[in-house]
Amino acid sequence: MNKIILASNNPNKVIEFKAIFKNHKIISLSELGLNQDIPETGSTLEENALIKVREIFKITNSTCISDDTGLEVNALNGAPGVFSARYAGEYANAQENVKKLLTKLDGLSDRKAQFRTVIAYKDSNQELLFDGIVQGSITLEPKGLSGFGYDPIFIPNNYQLTFAEMSIDIKNKISHRSNAIKKLKAYFLSKDII
Repeated sequence: MNKIILASNNPNKVIEFKAIFKNHKIISLSELGLNQDIPETGSTLEENALIKVREIFKITNSTCISDDTGLEVNALNGAPGVFSARYAGEYANAQENVKKLLTKLDGLSDRKAQFRTVIAYKDSNQELLFDGIVQGSITLEPKGLSGFGYDPIFIPNNYQLTFAEMSIDIKNKISHRSNAIKKLKAYFLSKDII
């Protein structure tokens, strides 16, 4: 089985990727002893995912995957989008980002939103992109203790619970990241990569 390096230091992302891949060898940066903080200077999710995967490939010369995710809110013209992780400022935490978003939506009836993930794959021969989307809406206040980021205020369509109220197994069946990973896994299977 070939190892695939996940170009991320985010422990929550590592847990999600490993839970979805289960029987495959996904190696996190921390498991390699790498603590690179790669600036996300791209203007799109695609650019940021590629920046990260290219940087880690340069260091490791091994097959890599990386992702970037954004929450896109209709009433805010797609914001926070590519700036989701730093919506309330460069060093803001998840609670501050959530608070800013809820403040921006205060009094607005349109609470439709979508999470979008773009995964970049790089090996010695090629770079590929895979995307995943989940549609939903933003709650009036945070609910639930699981998940991370905007999970406590996002309810996917056809569900009554926020991502933060769901078990990781349920979330991983329907999430944006899961949808992108399924496309990546299908590619892996078609090429007998892992």
